Amino acid sequence: MLKKVATLAELKDYACVTVDGKELALFRLNGNIYCLDNTCTHRGGPLCEGSVTNSTITCPWHASQFDIKTGKVKRGPAMKDVKTYKVTVKNDSIYLEV
Repeated sequence: MLKKVATLAELKDYACVTVDGKELALFRLNGNIYCLDNTCTHRGGPLCEGSVTNSTITCPWHASQFDIKTGKVKRGPAMKDVKTYKVTVKNDSIYLEV
């Protein structure tokens, strides 16, 4: 099921959104939009408050790093990947498949 979560105008480089009670992080990279769970798999840090370098998000709590495009761990202490969500853009609106 597709859920509208934002518009392209509302999304600068990143945003925190809540969909059906689930905290998610949206990122804009090179004109593409990506979505991950907002919770670091190490200790639950808020990823949308982390720092972005290229396509890597660094958790603000313990510096675990994840690939924004795939959710894969790039550097620990996290050992488990972050779940990603399919993003669709239609008429300047951003939809997530949740």
